[in-house]
Amino acid sequence: MEKHRCGWCLGDPLYEVYHDTEWGVPVRDDATLFEFLILETFQAGLSWITILRKRENFRKAFDGFDYKVIAQYDQQKVDELLQDPGIIRNKLKVHATVSNAKAFMEVQQEFGSFSAYIWGFVDGQPIKNAIEHYKKAPATTALSDAISKDLKKRGFKFVGSTVIYAHMQATGMVNDHEIHCFRYDEV
Repeated sequence: MEKHRCGWCLGDPLYEVYHDTEWGVPVRDDATLFEFLILETFQAGLSWITILRKRENFRKAFDGFDYKVIAQYDQQKVDELLQDPGIIRNKLKVHATVSNAKAFMEVQQEFGSFSAYIWGFVDGQPIKNAIEHYKKAPATTALSDAISKDLKKRGFKFVGSTVIYAHMQATGMVNDHEIHCFRYDEV
């Protein structure tokens, strides 16, 4: 019997694997949270499938998403990234990645981990929504507005409410799987 999946991932094997194995699974590991934050910032204005198809290129170009290394990038490295056809070559987003790595480490210093900081907004527990159809899921919420505002105050860039809500969905802070999706109760 065919598993029922969320409608947004249907028809693309890469999308379906991502949906089935990663999307909405609670992430508490700082390295993975950083990776998703970077990927979500590059996704702003683009489709998520575009980013997924380039994910391995991003991983290679950005030193495995190692925020400690990225925070040390100099102009030469930034220039190299802007010439890399395997990633999204947006100057503002590349610069934001470097400054976000620095801000990420400042949050770690203050809270012990980025995970403790970000999950603190939901008291450590995923919010379980009851979405009938993916098109009815919100793009932003009052909570994503608040997190976005706080991140911006801390020096993060490209972290608008829509980017943050997508990050919350991807990292399992909110369960927006459709209620009939086989992953809804699994995550």
